[in-house]
Formats: sequence, structure tokens, C-alpha cells
Amino acid sequence: MKALVVTCSNRAAAGVYEDTTGPLIVEALRDWGFEVAEPLVVPDGLPVEEALREAVELRYEAVVTTGGTGISPTDATPEATEAVLDRTLPGVAEAIRAHGVAAGVPTAMLSRGMAGVADHTVIVNLPGSRGGVKDGLEVLAGVLRHAVEQVAGVDHVRSDDGGAS
Repeated sequence: MKALVVTCSNRAAAGVYEDTTGPLIVEALRDWGFEVAEPLVVPDGLPVEEALREAVELRYEAVVTTGGTGISPTDATPEATEAVLDRTLPGVAEAIRAHGVAAGVPTAMLSRGMAGVADHTVIVNLPGSRGGVKDGLEVLAGVLRHAVEQVAGVDHVRSDDGGAS
């Protein structure tokens, strides 16, 4: 499975500071069995939408973004993501926010990150902070591969209680 990590940051893209959250996501995706290169660092806004559209066109199975999900004037990753999605997965974004709040970070509820499917690609927005990324990865650890397999049409064996396993 191929994955792409997109760091959405005007300052990191301009070289003002080093991207530290994208590499965390790359490491996790590799641990989960994804083939993934180093993060693509782009400014927030239209470049994010362009990167997502290209990833869908190149048939990546998963794209995880970091940054641009807050409420500052330059945060536009959710809008760029929404423009690309065919279907949303609101439960994923809600779970990421809830996990952050439960971990003692009340500002996690201010994240506007989205998750969804564009054609055959699962796209998930994570916050731009290292803590927010770590919390988001804890949520995704148990669901991202399953979501990718579902989008690909892979059948899942049912457990005794009737739920998918």
C-alpha cells in the first residue's frame, strides 16, 4: 500500500523552520506496512488541494496531512481537503479530536481536520503540533489500514458478534 504525507505549512515550506510532524507520520505509516517517501512540504491553501488531487491521480491508497487545521487566518487545509473528497468520514475526525481532548488538551476541539475518501484514496487531516500528530496516530493505528482495505473492496471476516473484524 502506498501512502503520502503532506505537511501543510507556510513557514516550513518557506524554510523558516524544519518540518518535525511529517516525519512522525512517515515513521508510523512505515511501521503499519505502508510504502511511503519523505513528507511533501507545501504552503497551506491551494497547494494542499493540488497535492491531494495529484495523490489521488497517482493512486495513493492513503494520504495523511499535518498542519493547517486550526482557526488562524492562514489555516485552509480542511477547505482544500473538502474540495477533493467524494465522501467524508466524520467519525475519524471526531475520534481524533475526542482523543486529544481526553488526553488533556482542550484545544484539540478547535481542530477543523477532516477525513474522507477521494476516489480510491483515504485522506486524513492531522493537526500541525507534535502532540496532536501523536494523538491522531494513536487513533489511526487501529483503523487506517482497515479503511484502505474497505475502499479497495477487500472482504472482511465477520466476528461472532456480527461486526467486521
